Amino acid sequence: MPSEEELFASVDALLEEEPQLPPPAERARLRDAAGITQARIAKAMGVTEQTVKNWENGRSEPKPPRLEAYQRLLKGWAAKHPAHGAPAAAPAPASAFAPQPDVPQTFTGPSAAEADEPKATAQAPAIPEPPVRPAGRPATSRRPAAKRVVKAAVDPRFPHGPLAVLDGDGSAYGVDGIVLDCPATTIPQLVEWTLRESGLGAAKLHRYGKDSDPLVALTAAAAVKLGLPEHLEGHEQRRSLRLPEDHLVVKQVAKAKWQLTQRGFGPWTRVYRKAQGRERQCVQLAILSWDALDERAWPGVTEMEPAEIARVLGVYATRVITPRGSTAVSGLELMTALRPPTRAVRDEGTGNWVSGHNPGSLGTEPMDPAPPEATQEHPVVVNSGWKGGFLNEEAYQWVRDVDLLTAQECTLPYAVGLDLNTAFLAAAARLVVGLSAPDHFHAPAFNPKITGSWRVDLSHIELDPRLPSPFTPDGSRPTGPAWYQTHTVAYAQELGFNVQPIEAYLRRETGAYLDPWHDRLKNAYVDTLADLGVTKDLSDEEFLAAMEDHKQVDPALAAVLSAIKATVKGGVGKLRERPQGRHYKAGERWPALERPTWRPDIRAAVISKARVNMHRKLNNMVKMTGLYPLAVLSDCVVYPSPADSPLAFLPYAASGKPQPGGFRLGPTPGLAKLEGVQSMAWAVDLMEQGLNPARHIKGGDAVLDEGE
Repeated sequence: MPSEEELFASVDALLEEEPQLPPPAERARLRDAAGITQARIAKAMGVTEQTVKNWENGRSEPKPPRLEAYQRLLKGWAAKHPAHGAPAAAPAPASAFAPQPDVPQTFTGPSAAEADEPKATAQAPAIPEPPVRPAGRPATSRRPAAKRVVKAAVDPRFPHGPLAVLDGDGSAYGVDGIVLDCPATTIPQLVEWTLRESGLGAAKLHRYGKDSDPLVALTAAAAVKLGLPEHLEGHEQRRSLRLPEDHLVVKQVAKAKWQLTQRGFGPWTRVYRKAQGRERQCVQLAILSWDALDERAWPGVTEMEPAEIARVLGVYATRVITPRGSTAVSGLELMTALRPPTRAVRDEGTGNWVSGHNPGSLGTEPMDPAPPEATQEHPVVVNSGWKGGFLNEEAYQWVRDVDLLTAQECTLPYAVGLDLNTAFLAAAARLVVGLSAPDHFHAPAFNPKITGSWRVDLSHIELDPRLPSPFTPDGSRPTGPAWYQTHTVAYAQELGFNVQPIEAYLRRETGAYLDPWHDRLKNAYVDTLADLGVTKDLSDEEFLAAMEDHKQVDPALAAVLSAIKATVKGGVGKLRERPQGRHYKAGERWPALERPTWRPDIRAAVISKARVNMHRKLNNMVKMTGLYPLAVLSDCVVYPSPADSPLAFLPYAASGKPQPGGFRLGPTPGLAKLEGVQSMAWAVDLMEQGLNPARHIKGGDAVLDEGE
């Protein structure tokens, strides 16, 4: 018989458990009985209507403190509307469901009389009506969000976080659930309010860098209120659209002595004046109804309520960077923010502090690539008449010849796709790239420690045709001399083959430029997955189960995860951004070439290493399991399998631990997750048609997108 101490310990454990909710169907019944809409609950709880629907159909559960608030609401309704045949219960006192959650607080801008005194609103009822906005300075109090929220140390200069989402009623929704009152009715007024009163912005990511400009995202209603069209129409590419120069808003901006960048007033707009001393005067605007948030990178975000959009963007800003454009643009800007081009140095002659080069950065001036590293339309190619060939370091798009399938493989029931987590990001870790201009060499001895581009003949290398060649994107055997990045040539040497370069463009100054970029994005990816229940301590079985449901746990954080992945691929793609527009002529310089970060050689290094990493794993899988892939597309590989799970064919030691060198399941960059499962007959049918099963294994069309 348990002792009294053990009994009390058991009871205490029960008391500490999270409150239990009624079944999903009962939640919906109670709401219907009370005559309350899902939209009204969503507004009261500070979530989207879809989230409430998920609670009522059992797809997701609320987290504290919304869990306690939702339970309190349901218990109150249950007392008033008991199920058929059940006796009505007396309403429980509010104290019975303590702790009670804080409710949204709304703040207003400062009046002349009360500019120094913060003033918070009173607590609202459980189902609040639109709040009355009291006068007073925007307070620093925050509404605690129910779902997991990323909180960074508050910079006293930016007490209200990096950004806000402005709605048509003047409510500016910030991070951590804060709501500010924005009185602006024009874009110049919005810019002034953002810089002078909002308390928005973010501290620099590097000691030599610059603070992040505040971001204000405009809903469709806010855009219309500020004089902008709800939608931006035109025949150019969507991202190239902008307001005409004679539009009233553009004239208002100019009249108020603000400036726009060369991109003009488009989905992502920067409004600025020249900095005063060290203080920047720049505001970033994102017009949501103009497709500022690409659905491919930010799935479902534009359909969310403003507070939830602010939460998504706020988590991204805290973990990655305050968005400054597309995820590709943000990925590129993150590189510069973490490796600023300049720092303060003392002039030896005058003793004064001046701006100097920051070691390890790409500097402030653009750098022309070597001709084989450039694109065919680049001025260094067109003006020199270069005919010597180009680097072709691209991601895999390979399908095995169906004639090389064995009868045993064809009788297996399943085709299972594995996807490597952020393969380009994994390749960026400790990647040495060139920092100086390229120098040309004839017949140099190959050195795997020297970064650059090598012309070498690898056509003599014969490898198993059931694997893709590691030297070409389509997996075919090279047919003669070609240009390769250092990692590709080094891998040929690693496989035991002799390499004799014909010529090379090499860089004397090198460094791990992308290391801080890799570290920040890796942490963002791993931390966001962990918030969705996918943690490093899970077994492989638990990991697969968690990945299957992680997007339903919290759609907002799932959107952040998608944006982080798009930031990686887009940032790498931007290193070789091609000219845009129908009127471009080969040989002309295009705007991207004026950036120090237009570096196709760095892009080639990342992709070369990623492709080599993939081949190394494919090769090791043959050695450990005897299995050959059916197809590879970028970071996705498809294997024949006796069961509908990768656990059926991945290599494990006798201890049950994964064997190193092959594909391993897990949540960190470079490890694998399940991409999809189809029948083996389905895969063979696609292969016979010349199609790639890896592109379709998920059930959709996983188009390779490098953000270019």
